[in-house]
Amino acid sequence: MRRLAPTLLLLLLLAFLAAAPALAQRGAGFGMRVKDIADIEGVRDNQLVGYGLVVGLNGTGDRLRTAVFTRQSLIGMLERLGVNTRDQERQLDTRNVAAVMVTANLPPFMRTGTRIDITVSALGDATNLTGGMLVVTPLLGADGEVYAVAQGALATGAIAARGAASSVTRGVPTSGRIANGAIVEREVPYAFAGKSQLRLSLRNPDLTTARRIANAINRLAGAGAASATDPRTVVVSLAGRDPVGFATEIEQLRVEPDQRARVVIEEASGTIVMGADVRISTVAIAQGNLAIRVTEAPQVSQPGPLSNGETVVVPRTGIEIDDQSERRLSVLRGGVSLDELVRGLNNLGIGPRDMISILQTIKAAGALQADLEVR
Repeated sequence: MRRLAPTLLLLLLLAFLAAAPALAQRGAGFGMRVKDIADIEGVRDNQLVGYGLVVGLNGTGDRLRTAVFTRQSLIGMLERLGVNTRDQERQLDTRNVAAVMVTANLPPFMRTGTRIDITVSALGDATNLTGGMLVVTPLLGADGEVYAVAQGALATGAIAARGAASSVTRGVPTSGRIANGAIVEREVPYAFAGKSQLRLSLRNPDLTTARRIANAINRLAGAGAASATDPRTVVVSLAGRDPVGFATEIEQLRVEPDQRARVVIEEASGTIVMGADVRISTVAIAQGNLAIRVTEAPQVSQPGPLSNGETVVVPRTGIEIDDQSERRLSVLRGGVSLDELVRGLNNLGIGPRDMISILQTIKAAGALQADLEVR
């Protein structure tokens, strides 16, 4: 038994090492979850918007004489509260009120009485909304119905200080948020029950990714449970299954998403982003700029002592020409990876701006096997 014990331990250790990669893969997963690359069609946010007033500002609100809509809104609000100011309309001169637009996203399955966050933005010439209070503001959907009512103390997170000669502003004091600032008054109906199928909508349409999602669902639920109808849509048959439970299992499936090779260039900032599948055909590149530098260093010529000469300024001009002739023609072999492509371009000693021009020229030559998107 004592001789068998080390052998048995060795066999158990070898079995564990053999199963470790599979266990790690099962625990950590591979690829991306379906819930991270696709949405269930119909389950989405709804945008809400409203118009309201912020009160309690410290003299940083709208000028009522120039902001006509603020003055009319203030008069209307006071009338609803039993205060008549129509006869003294021209005497209203407070700067503690500001007209604002209130926006919010209503997430799916929000029930009546739950709260959502809202964003408040100045509409008139108010300079700072910090410390203000948003009064009751109905939030409307695209159909004109009221889905939520907003009210609460506003927080901008900005700092603004002004003196006689200078001012300092950090952040945007004319826009802020109210956490849990609106109460949902109407639900957006959506029910899984009674549906015969679910439609998954890919966030980045791709035919290969859609097919992989359908295959993963078929491996889970059996052949014919899902099919890709186009690069964006995967149709899943429920066929008597529990919609919520089946959708939960589908969301946890892991799929390796595919995408087209693409190079995105942000020309304003000089930013270049390349996808992992970017490839080029064999191409030779030479890059160089002609730089001419002209410097003026005038010298003063003075006559000798006790002479009748005059002091004159003698011009001295220096001209330097740099044609970057030390740079040679470089060859980038076809089919190189993204790593090799970036390394080859960096070896040319060029910056992002010149790299943008090179990539555009490679694309024009037909050697860049990827979509080139310039923004």
